[in-house]
Amino acid sequence: MKAAGCAAKLSPSVLDAVLRRLPRQPDDNVLVGFETSDDAGVYRLSSGLALVQTVDFFTPIVDDPFSFGQVAAANALSDVYAMGGRPISALSIVAFPENGDLGILEEILRGGLAKMTEAGCTVIGGHSIRDEDMKFGYAVTGLIDPARIWRNVGAQPGDALLLTKPLGTGVISTGLKQGRIPEAAVATATASMARLNSDAAEALAEIEERTPGAIHAVTDVTGFSLLGHAREMAVGSGVSLEIEHSAIEYLPGAIAASREGFHSGGLKNNRQFIGDCAVFRASVSEEFRNLLFDPQTSGGLLVAVEAAECDATLNALAARRVSARRIGQVVAKRSPLMEVL
Repeated sequence: MKAAGCAAKLSPSVLDAVLRRLPRQPDDNVLVGFETSDDAGVYRLSSGLALVQTVDFFTPIVDDPFSFGQVAAANALSDVYAMGGRPISALSIVAFPENGDLGILEEILRGGLAKMTEAGCTVIGGHSIRDEDMKFGYAVTGLIDPARIWRNVGAQPGDALLLTKPLGTGVISTGLKQGRIPEAAVATATASMARLNSDAAEALAEIEERTPGAIHAVTDVTGFSLLGHAREMAVGSGVSLEIEHSAIEYLPGAIAASREGFHSGGLKNNRQFIGDCAVFRASVSEEFRNLLFDPQTSGGLLVAVEAAECDATLNALAARRVSARRIGQVVAKRSPLMEVL
């Protein structure tokens, strides 16, 4: 594959240029559209019920077809969890070589179905085409309370920034294509990508139930990198962010892979798009700078939570065995938009 997983996404600069030129569709029932680059769309059905909808597919990021199916499913479901929704149904999207090994296709579908079953989300159909490059994913529909939607905007100065999964899937998958990543590192990265963000979402919902309004903004970290998705949160919220690179958890082997230069085209696109929006202290070495631009596949949730609820939120996450960390804070808007310490 030319690009693996979410690193296959179009450059954010290309998408930004095109989407800004599209006409708006006036509909009062659209509660979340594509204007703020949120994780999923939300369409109101009634005063107490709305649909949350998303679609995600990509080329293989691991060699094992069953694992690829699992990762693709977890990645597609993640957008629903990031909004605070509950996935209920999915449609599969398949591109597969006409003369490809059908056993491989079956394993991909089995892996995806297993993960959807784990999430309590029913696969009710799909669509397939012939394509020399394999691609797989899902369009997922969920349910959500219109009064309790988590957006990627709404962060406030003083908030704590939390991240619920380690970084490094992009550099590891790029190194894997060259046969340069230890098997143990690949296994750990695959397990991280295949883990649903449902436990993290349940922990956040627990805090929200106890302290309504404490969760100010949520987004999942995928192809546009930690800094790319953090930028969307900062711009949409009208704030700036401080991120401590040493507080972030990195997958085993990720720092070495970054140091070795296993950087995808997606990483370079992210770095070019974000540009001067992010500045780094001189003490932040190049391998860590690149990891913050690294495209993630089925990454964790980036959360802006009221500072007073930070410890309680971390405890709720830990109780569900979610390896979350506080990685920074939200500050009043300034230039630069983001500073990495």
